[in-house]
Amino acid sequence: MKKALHIYTGIAVAVFTISLLASYSGPENGDSSRQGSNEDKLPQIIRAVSLEKDFYYAGEKVPTQNFDVRERLERELLVSTYQHATTLLSLKKAARYFPLFDKVFKENGIPEDFRYMAVAESNLNNVVSSAGARGIWQFMESAAEYYGLEVSEEVDERYHPEKATQAAARFIKDHYKRFGNWTLAAAAYNVGGTRISKELQLQGVKSYYDLQINDETSRYLFRLLAYKEIFEHPETYGYYLEKNEAYPPLSKYKSVEVKGAIPSLAQFAQDNGTTLRMLKLYNPWLISVKLANPAKKTYEVKIPE
Repeated sequence: MKKALHIYTGIAVAVFTISLLASYSGPENGDSSRQGSNEDKLPQIIRAVSLEKDFYYAGEKVPTQNFDVRERLERELLVSTYQHATTLLSLKKAARYFPLFDKVFKENGIPEDFRYMAVAESNLNNVVSSAGARGIWQFMESAAEYYGLEVSEEVDERYHPEKATQAAARFIKDHYKRFGNWTLAAAAYNVGGTRISKELQLQGVKSYYDLQINDETSRYLFRLLAYKEIFEHPETYGYYLEKNEAYPPLSKYKSVEVKGAIPSLAQFAQDNGTTLRMLKLYNPWLISVKLANPAKKTYEVKIPE
């Protein structure tokens, strides 16, 4: 009886196995709904980045012969290379903002490489940090006011592309004069000149690359270097962007001088043939729905054409 039971059990298992195998459709002859073409997949190659060349920031050589420096640079290159959407959007926005940055920096004798600071700070977005820094250049309120930017309930010039870039240029120049090199001036933008001076003296070092400092500042210069490398050689890192796919500068507008109050920005926009949304896209520094202007200041407002 037991022998017969084992035989029947064996036969049942064999039949079940054969049925299961027969029901499986392989990629050659199975149900087309289970098949996938390589053309339907996003091509992606994950590989290490090459560091087999010299790197410079603002004309100052990066000491990549130091293994620690190499590893810190590699980290930021990998992070920026493989955060695809963020990096691609920044590449697209660069066409809108870099001409302005380059013009202002050239006028102030600042190396072009500082354009990448805005990418590291905000990815070229008018964002607000957890600490309260605002705008593309991420000024705290105290620093903004020190460098001549208006910050009030209705006007915040940290969001003003031209004025905020001018303020950033002044900050960079001040700290270049203080430290004597562009690398430390860039680090000071992240953590402040006082902190940089204190740590240099405390640790008895002269180079940013030798500083033991908080993680964000320790990574900061390498983030700038990573963005510089990717933006200058996008295809090397897998980014392909046609010229017409970049975001153009917001250059088609007329300027209107405003010396009094604007009770309603929405009505002001309509009166000038545009919308409140477009008015704020061209003038992000207008942060309220009105402009009381009790001091009777003169503001230049851009009206999109």
